[in-house]
Amino acid sequence: MQARATRTAFEAYNERVGVCRDFAHLALTFCRCLNIPARYVNGYLGDIGVPVVDPMDFSAWIEVFLDGEWHTFDPRNNTPRIGRVVVARGRDAADIPLINSFGPHLLKEFRVWAHEDRIPA
Repeated sequence: MQARATRTAFEAYNERVGVCRDFAHLALTFCRCLNIPARYVNGYLGDIGVPVVDPMDFSAWIEVFLDGEWHTFDPRNNTPRIGRVVVARGRDAADIPLINSFGPHLLKEFRVWAHEDRIPA
């Protein structure tokens, strides 16, 4: 499925397809309709603690303010994960794009390593 930058939360709901950004926006919409404070988060989601199926990449999820603190929810994966590296927080994806550039650009190489850090008890 090809990512489409113009997919609305309504379209993601009706079409039942999308990428992490689309499902994060849909979850934000539901939270805000219920007057629950929520924010959009993007960052790196590694594969620590899960079977490696595909290379992991940048991802989007949400944080919801409940009982006086922020809680992480991932509408795409819907499974608790460890090793999230937050890059930015904002109202939505337009607020905190992963890249915002004008003119041609060429990414020659990009690598991210995430390792579980075990702290002795």
